[in-house]
Amino acid sequence: MNHIPYRDNAEAAGLQPSSLILDPYRPDSLQAGALVALREVHRAASELKRGTPVVMQGTSRLVILPAETAGAAGLAEFAALAAGPALLLLAPVRAAAVLRRPVEPATAAVAIRLPDSLFTPDMLHAVADPTAEQLLPQPILRESSAPADAAAVLGLAKLARLLPAVIVAPARPLNGASPDLLSVSAQAVLDYPNAIATHLVRVAEARVPLQNVSDARVVAFRAPDAGIEHLAILIGRPETDTAPLVRLHSECFTGDLLGSLRCDCGPQLRGAIQKMADAGSGIVIYLAQEGRGIGLINKLRAYALQDSGLDTLDANLALGWGADERNFLVAATMLEQLGVSQVRLLTNNPDKVAALVACGVGVMERVPHRFAPNGENDDYLGTKARRFGHLLG
Repeated sequence: MNHIPYRDNAEAAGLQPSSLILDPYRPDSLQAGALVALREVHRAASELKRGTPVVMQGTSRLVILPAETAGAAGLAEFAALAAGPALLLLAPVRAAAVLRRPVEPATAAVAIRLPDSLFTPDMLHAVADPTAEQLLPQPILRESSAPADAAAVLGLAKLARLLPAVIVAPARPLNGASPDLLSVSAQAVLDYPNAIATHLVRVAEARVPLQNVSDARVVAFRAPDAGIEHLAILIGRPETDTAPLVRLHSECFTGDLLGSLRCDCGPQLRGAIQKMADAGSGIVIYLAQEGRGIGLINKLRAYALQDSGLDTLDANLALGWGADERNFLVAATMLEQLGVSQVRLLTNNPDKVAALVACGVGVMERVPHRFAPNGENDDYLGTKARRFGHLLG
């Protein structure tokens, strides 16, 4: 194999560490106020999934409700809480499709003034979801100025694994009228992904013999708000190696469990475990970041768009997500807690190398991990190489 060495610094990776790490000093435990903020975000995301409005406190006070989960009751509550006309916030690619004209792709969100004809659950769902069968009417849609906290608004919808399409309006003073209404800080939403990554808690470990690999253990890590859980699969005793073989593997229900042929995830997972068994040790960091971080439901939506002609990257963008929404600071924290500071990374993806390096993990080698196309995933692998820069040649 042609192994490629990498230097242990973020500049060599072309990334700024500050874009991934909240603070160079990470305390062993969260202060009470910070933990409350994490729980506040987690609860707010849960409310949005239920179709309940929440108030976001930032540059201004906004009442927000996702288009995907907006029902009659949620819309009525939203209208009662709104102090002004509603706007619909969309990611740029989805906004361009709805407006039927180009928009600035670098903007955080595009705001559209909602006509009455779209202010119904069915119409909002259709605007949010490019796979929806409901045909949109052709009203004159006008762009408006997005609120300053638009990135946090869409970010909260993404944390809930909802489509990033959210109706917003200035919030009325509550005056004690809605004691159950949740309020969340815009800054807490923006800080949340890295805050939970840097404060993962190691909660359980057990011996789990695998097929052809008797000496295997699984270590579980949980976010401090009791939210997402991630796993590390340890083969042998990799903690004693100077630079163990490590694979960062994002969970894939369809590939890992069902044996889907649309991707190469199943062979990559099982192949990594086998390579580590053959080598005597290794670690699979199994990240709860399905579909490059967009979640299983959105991945299925992306599959539907791919069946209509889009590739993997364009399908994610059409849904309003980024090309890759994963946070590899999670993996760096897990490795730190396992006592591993240097690795030989089993990957074809240079971005994984760059991300680990930027998080302070020494990547001593990139070890290729390629599998032949199966007839169903040829285009998928081609997109990986052509548009994501994976080294599959």
